[in-house]
Amino acid sequence: MIIQSSGRIVDEIDQARAQEYALLATLLANSPRSQLLSRLADLRGDTSPIGLAHTALANSAQRTSEEGASREYFTLFGGLGDGALLPYASHYLSETFYGRPLARLRETLQQLAIERTPGRTEPEDHVAFLCEIMAGLAGGGISADEGTERSFFMRHMSPWIRRFFVDLERSKFVDFYASVGTLGRTFIEIEAHAFELPA
Repeated sequence: MIIQSSGRIVDEIDQARAQEYALLATLLANSPRSQLLSRLADLRGDTSPIGLAHTALANSAQRTSEEGASREYFTLFGGLGDGALLPYASHYLSETFYGRPLARLRETLQQLAIERTPGRTEPEDHVAFLCEIMAGLAGGGISADEGTERSFFMRHMSPWIRRFFVDLERSKFVDFYASVGTLGRTFIEIEAHAFELPA
């Protein structure tokens, strides 16, 4: 199936990529509600790396309650304990907040005419925001010139995001979100390989 979106043809592969990015954005912006956990528990995978990651996420969702996922999310992203992760490009690339990586990202977002939603408090280099942008670029929801998606990924995500997902995957304090880390790492590795291929 091919759909026309924002003046661009979007094929099934790009639709699937957009859905993966949108799922990661949703799970990294907030802890999942019971309804989403139930849908994730029904995911079916296959023997491919991404299929195995989907199966692992489904199995973890079956073991997780809304309250449990919320506790994990707070431990990872809301707390200040040993298990806390800082899901920002500036932290991973310059060990600061509001650093040069964020400034460069804001320049790119201005060129793409993308603005942060009013009331959103996280800086734009938050991993969920970046996955949301990639979902829009892949799925055609964000109008952009050819090659923008690749350049956005290579400049603003590739240098750090795999390390973030590895840290999430290896966290000793969570179960469900470790499987989110596995999915993210696997998907980003596939994306990075694809973007490195000749156009």
